[in-house]
This record gives sequence, C-alpha cells and structure tokens, in this order.
Amino acid sequence: METSGKAAIITGSAVGVGRATALELARRGAKVVINYSRSEAEALQTAADVEALGAEALVVRADISQDDQVRDMVRQALDRFGSVDVLVNNAAITRFVDFRDLEGLTEEMWDRILAVNVKGVFFCSRAVVPHMKEQGSGCIVNISSVAGITGAGSSIAYCASKAAVINLTLAFARTFAPEVRVNCVAPGFIDTRWHSARPEATDYEGLKQRVALGTPLARVCTAADIAQAVVSFIEGADFATGQTLVVDGGGLMRP
Repeated sequence: METSGKAAIITGSAVGVGRATALELARRGAKVVINYSRSEAEALQTAADVEALGAEALVVRADISQDDQVRDMVRQALDRFGSVDVLVNNAAITRFVDFRDLEGLTEEMWDRILAVNVKGVFFCSRAVVPHMKEQGSGCIVNISSVAGITGAGSSIAYCASKAAVINLTLAFARTFAPEVRVNCVAPGFIDTRWHSARPEATDYEGLKQRVALGTPLARVCTAADIAQAVVSFIEGADFATGQTLVVDGGGLMRP
C-alpha cells in the first residue's frame, strides 16, 4: 500500500508506540487520526508534530472499550478524510500484579484489561471493516506483545489479553480477506513511560541494561522500532496476512 494520501486511525496515539507510528506515517504523507482517552495535552502535541511534518491530523477522544465511542471516532474520520485505509490497534492498558498474587488480580482489573485490550481491538476493527471492504482495500495492524507468546509479563490478565490479540489477528485475517490484510506486531520490552512505572523499576536504567544484555542486539526496543515494524506491514508486505512479527532484539531466543 502506498501510504501517501491515505487515512490512518491509530488508537492510543498520544504517546509511546502510537505517537511514533503517527509520526512515521505522517512522514510518508498519510492523514492521521490521533486517538486518546486521557492524555489530551500529549495528543494535541502529537497532532501538532504531525502537522509540522506537512500531514493532516484529527484528534479524537474515545475510550475504545466503548463501542459507541469507537463508531463515532470512525464517523469523524470518514467525515474529515473521506476514507479509512489503515487501522493500527495500539491502545492497551495493564496492571502490574505478581503472578503468584492470585487474589491481587481482581475481577475489576480483569474486566478493564480485557475490555480495552481485547474488546477494543474487536470494536475498532468491526467499525472500519465495512468501509474498507466497500472501497476494496484496507490494512489493519494489531499491537500484541511477547507476553502473549511467553505467558510472562506485567500480569496474568495482560498476558492473556495479548494472546487474544494474536488470535484475533488470525480470525480477522480469514474473515476480512481478500480486501483487508490483518497482521500483528509483538514487541518485547519497550523503553517507554509504561515500563518506567513497573514496581521493580526504581532503578530504571539498571532494568534497561539487564534487558539489553539479554538480547542478541544488545539494546532495548524503542517506540520507533515498533513504528518501523508497523509501517513495514502497511507498505511492504502486500501478500502477508495473519502474521505476527516479534520485535524484541532476539530476546525470545534466550535459553
């Protein structure tokens, strides 16, 4: 897909991977919908940065766990840009709960994590696919995590939700074909404010160093690394669908 002139919705794009992806697509001439739920100031800054690159931006506040808000976001995108060609399902949440603390992982935590990380991916994809199929083309990229493959991460609920995203990618790829391609990127540890909030991150630089030493490429992943992988699925993999690309510097190869 040639991204210049195309319209992309990127959920959770005020900060982190979503912001990096918005900027990467803007550099390629895409029109970008910046979605956020709480980080309004950061979303407005991302939009300003997109526009500084010569691209159009639309800022939409929407909680992707709420179907009516998702549908309204897609309507706003269509009203402004006339099409939705790309969807990047990036928005996600977690709670840091030790796996052994089963009682600490409350029902409320489960409900919220699954609502955003799984139902949100479904709601956003369902909302854009009729338009994509009608126009005859479209691309969806879901952001999962190596936690969804290894079962190790911030919490059991988070790992389960990210495994579900990989499964949704397969289901969507079959269901939305042939007009719409659906792929997935599974990052490892990313140097963002998300990980800096980890309970064991009192020495965050030390944590990053330990992670880097555990990867063959000897550094931690950045948001820009993930954005590059996302764009590779959009622009450079026209015959790939239903695939999950792990981007972790080779960390999964550790014995």
